Amino acid sequence: MYVAVKGGEQAIDAAHRWMAEERRGDPALPEITPAQISEQLGRAVDRVMAEGALYDRALAARAIRQAQGDLIEAAFLLRAYRATLPRLVDSEPVDTGAMRAKRRISAVFKDLPGGQRLGPTMDYTHRLLDPDATGPAAPEPAPPEPPPGEPAPAEPPPPAALPRVMAMLGADALIEPDGDPAPAAADLTTAPLGFPAPRPLRLQALARGDEGFLLALGYSTQRGYGNNHPFVGELRVGEVAVSLVPPELGFAIEIGEITLTECEMVNQFAGSRNVPAQFTRGYGLCFGHADRKAIAMALVDRAMRAGELGEDVTAPAQQVEFVLSHCDNIEATGFVEHLKLPHHVDFQSELETIRALRAAAGDDDATL
Repeated sequence: MYVAVKGGEQAIDAAHRWMAEERRGDPALPEITPAQISEQLGRAVDRVMAEGALYDRALAARAIRQAQGDLIEAAFLLRAYRATLPRLVDSEPVDTGAMRAKRRISAVFKDLPGGQRLGPTMDYTHRLLDPDATGPAAPEPAPPEPPPGEPAPAEPPPPAALPRVMAMLGADALIEPDGDPAPAAADLTTAPLGFPAPRPLRLQALARGDEGFLLALGYSTQRGYGNNHPFVGELRVGEVAVSLVPPELGFAIEIGEITLTECEMVNQFAGSRNVPAQFTRGYGLCFGHADRKAIAMALVDRAMRAGELGEDVTAPAQQVEFVLSHCDNIEATGFVEHLKLPHHVDFQSELETIRALRAAAGDDDATL
């Protein structure tokens, strides 16, 4: 149990003032603005929105500035702020099939309907520190002028919705069916996690789980700690429409767009007595542009399906309760960092126990 520490208020106030000074940094330098963070540190903003479970770029940027770039602390701030907001209405499920994809790749098929779209990615850059990385991008070359007397080429039509790679495998019955829509699961932002956890609830927890934790678990499945032999069936990044149904209208209206990253993973499955050999699915979906998070989420999602597919559950990533109980970095931070707080009474109790044990051991030796 904790005890009051008298005289600590002044030290705490001084620590807060010192923290504010460190947060501001050298007053001679311009103060960084949330708009700069949002525009120039976009991946950090995306991660804080995902782990903070609130899609608001401006608030996430403010949280990053307040937390001095500590992304877990920023996600904590965002969740705490979200808890103060009223929930007025639930939106309709987003249609990722209609995503305006700026990035769409597949590692299993070279030629896709709609083509591979690399989009903004660092996949093909050299990992060398570039002192000019913040400079303006090279201008895109202008299209060639048409020969004299020939009309200018027509503007390309707007891109159509991209077909799903999984549908190509499904057409030949080579991958497990998508299945019926799952029943509505509890909302983790308003209700605590419970077990057994159905897959929709697991995906909620993974979507706001710590990226580093999921990355390590996903990596472990590829190193033999789980029955995973994965391929990225399709990875998409783009904008999807958000709609809701106002009670006074009775039909859905579009209220805006959000950026999402979606990953559908293809995994081997040797089959069972009742199911033929086929590919199985892993799924990841998160806010913003977050390839690594979505892929790791899809790897762990597939690993946690081992029990329902009749596979042996032997690895940490396959154990649902272990994964979901430890993937939330806000809960993990609170439990780990509370060790910094006063434990004087607890420690005195432990100290007395050790002294008593040592004294008893000394008496026994003397008797012998």
